[in-house]
Amino acid sequence: MSGQLHLVSVGPGFASLIPDLAREALEASDVIIGYELYLRWIAPWIVDKEQHAPPLTQERQRAQLALNFARAGRRVSLVSSGDIGIYAMATLAFEELREDDTFGVQVVPGISAANACASLLGAPLSHDYATLSLSDLLCPWEWIEKRASHIAQADLCAVFYNVQSKGRQAGVYKVLDLMLEHKAPETVCGVVRNAYREDQTVSITTLGELRGQSFDMLTSLVIGNRFTARKTQPGGREWMFTPRGYNNWSEPEGVSETALAAEVAPPPGAVWVFAGTADGNALARDLLEAGETVVISVASEYGGEVAAGAVPGAFIYAGRRGVEARRQVLAGAKAIVDATHPYAATISPQLAGLGQELGVPYLRYERPPALEESTPGVLFVDDLEKAVLAAGQAGERVFLATGSGDLKQFTALGQGLQFFARVAPMPGSLEAAQQAGILTRNLMAMLGPFSVEQNVSQWRHWGIQAVISKDSGEAGGALSKLEAARELGIPLIVLRRPQLNLPNSYGHPKAVLDAVMRLEVKI
Repeated sequence: MSGQLHLVSVGPGFASLIPDLAREALEASDVIIGYELYLRWIAPWIVDKEQHAPPLTQERQRAQLALNFARAGRRVSLVSSGDIGIYAMATLAFEELREDDTFGVQVVPGISAANACASLLGAPLSHDYATLSLSDLLCPWEWIEKRASHIAQADLCAVFYNVQSKGRQAGVYKVLDLMLEHKAPETVCGVVRNAYREDQTVSITTLGELRGQSFDMLTSLVIGNRFTARKTQPGGREWMFTPRGYNNWSEPEGVSETALAAEVAPPPGAVWVFAGTADGNALARDLLEAGETVVISVASEYGGEVAAGAVPGAFIYAGRRGVEARRQVLAGAKAIVDATHPYAATISPQLAGLGQELGVPYLRYERPPALEESTPGVLFVDDLEKAVLAAGQAGERVFLATGSGDLKQFTALGQGLQFFARVAPMPGSLEAAQQAGILTRNLMAMLGPFSVEQNVSQWRHWGIQAVISKDSGEAGGALSKLEAARELGIPLIVLRRPQLNLPNSYGHPKAVLDAVMRLEVKI
């Protein structure tokens, strides 16, 4: 007697979205196997069937059980949510299938999470797109990061599965940071939780805003490309869609990644200074006074305003830009001067790579460290987890002087600790603190650097028992933090700087200026 194995997709669980082919397969089967939740969705069609529901984590056992029934001549349906061939059970069945198995096999397609989420958002997947699971249970995390980077570089739309769980808090933010290296923060994105199920939520946002949100395993993220747009109907119903054609491949109005924030574009041969710090602006001013045409590139509009005030006469290029936009504007530059923050570990290798690719000299100014490993009262650590562990050993009241970007990871790692923070008085920084769960009374919004007296007063008022910081150099207030911590008798825990091994690195602005002045313009 020859059996039959149906690999059946039941979509997101909404009965009217289960295809007729799936119902026919279930009706033709006398054994039904699946996770208990999925069997509840199809309960009306399997009332008189023999049912088996091995729990979660026993996916392979489910597949083996189905195959054994089919080998015994039974007609069996192995059921999965979504599409059984996408991140689901079909592949396990084929792995366990033997070449001498004679029973019939049918794969019944269904509506995947990507399809379901896209339909609730509008039409975001109308052009090339990718799907990526952020769970490292079945795939090394390094592979996930590499694939995410390639998706971002290709500017593909993307759907992220298995976004965040209690045990995997930080991964999604690393992936979003990779997206932001190559996609603009204004990129239209969607967030869908429990598509076509109870407690369904749907929202449309931007890539930059996603960085400050929380998710779970029931959430899928849909990332647009640079052409993805929003549309709002009367009554406020909002949609997102990706054009199927790109209008002769021209940039849509208002989304151009290459337009300078100055009325007049700089001529070829300009020195591009990637700044965002006070000493970066000072270096740009020295170059301008030496007769160079200078463009200052900063990550935020606020940074652009500061740079414009600090270096009158320089061209300003403000906002996060993708690598393709940088490639276009840097062609023909005299030099790339990288004066970004010592802990900005992503942008510097990218700039060095673009310089090598374009034949534009790359020069790195790195603010010298103010602290040494042997400095009394300082504990250097390699990562955030070790920093939180060390702080927790000193006490539960921990001050974070690392900037707004890492706040959420700190609070996720340090459950049970009370965190206090000082951030820049800007909406994005304040929102990041709020999303991290830092209480308003534990938050100070003010621009630094701060004196020893200011630090001592604030930390004593809050009863701080440990400080986590970065060695941003003397200009970044590292020494004043150390002296304040010593006065209060509390540990200063310092994250080590990333080791980037960049070419042409200098520790003094004058050395960078001299190196630029020796260069010849290649037009």
